[in-house]
Parts: sequence; C-alpha cells; structure tokens
Amino acid sequence: PGEIHALLGENGAGKSTLVKMLFGVLEPSHGQIVWQGQPVSIDAPGTARKLGIGMVFQHFSLFEALTVAENIALSLDSNIPLAKISEEAAKLSHAYGLPLDPNAHVADLSVGERQRIEIVRALLQNPKLIILDEPTSVLTPQEADRLFETLFKLRDEGRSVLYISHRLEEVQRICSRATVLRHGKVTGACDPRQETTGSLARMMVGNDVAS
Repeated sequence: PGEIHALLGENGAGKSTLVKMLFGVLEPSHGQIVWQGQPVSIDAPGTARKLGIGMVFQHFSLFEALTVAENIALSLDSNIPLAKISEEAAKLSHAYGLPLDPNAHVADLSVGERQRIEIVRALLQNPKLIILDEPTSVLTPQEADRLFETLFKLRDEGRSVLYISHRLEEVQRICSRATVLRHGKVTGACDPRQETTGSLARMMVGNDVAS
C-alpha cells in the first residue's frame, strides 16, 4: 500500500543529502541502499528513474525560454516525439489535478505552475516512490492544498511519497509516518498524527524548544 512518509530534521541534519543519494545525484561514501528488498547502486538519476524513483527538487531545473513539453522532453531518457509528450503530459496533469498547457512557455508561468511541471515530469516515469524536497516552500496555501490532493491520490494508487518539510503542521496533516534525522543519523520514527508540533520539534533538536 502507498504511504506519505515524512523525513524530518533541522537545517543541516542531512535530509537533502540523503535524498540526493537515493536519486543518484550524490554518491554515498559508505553504507548500502536497499530498494524493494535488494541492495542497489544508484549512480545517476537515470538509474534511479529506471528503478522507479522520481524526485521533485526544491529548486526547479527548468529552461524559461522553452515550453512545458520541451522541458519535460529534456528529462526523458528515451526519444519520444514532442507531440506524444505533450499529449501524455496534458492527460497526466489533468488526471492528477495539476492542469498544465504543454505549449505554454515556462517564463509565463507562476511558481506553482512550474512546480507542476516538475511533478508531471516525475510522474511520466511511472515511479513507485516520489521524493519531494520542501515542496510547499514556494506555494500559496491554495496551491499547497491542491498539491496535497495530488499526493493523496498517489498514495491511494499504492505509490509511496517521501516528503521533506520543516512545516510540522503539514506533516501532521498528510503523513502517516515520519523518520527523524539529527546530525546525519536516524534518531527516531513516529506517527506524526499522534504527536504535537512541540514533541516533533524536540525529536528534531534533541531537547526542549522554547515556544
């Protein structure tokens, strides 16, 4: 079954480093990645995508002078005609409540719409796991609500979402499990819905947090 799993930790705890290793952007110096019960080596994002891992970064990698479809095409590992990419992107974006015009130029889009491109780009690879790094940091509350609906749909389809956020209220709202990192080590795991924001913050920093 799918789930939305939070990765929590203070700035510098190692969250982004960890997920970059899972997506093949960084190479681990030691240790092992186990994917679906098997040890794997993820040496590049293309390897991660083939395994079924997608990622939406906090800072988008889009070319403003290109269209939505052209930006999506750049990330695909196979030679698919642009018309087919446009068709699939439009279909997928509407199915997941992320409407996009494949022919629109990125320069004309809002930040929320740009994020939709990144999500659709990841979904076109049909991932089993999708990683989102601080996805609501650039969104309006309304855009964040729309994103959450998309994540619930992915979860209900049986996909897993690894959700990095410092917004603890969000984590409590959408995540059923959380793993806490401190100084690069796992220091705890919990169901955030059973915790308070104060108790989650204490797990992250290791002591009481002044209110």
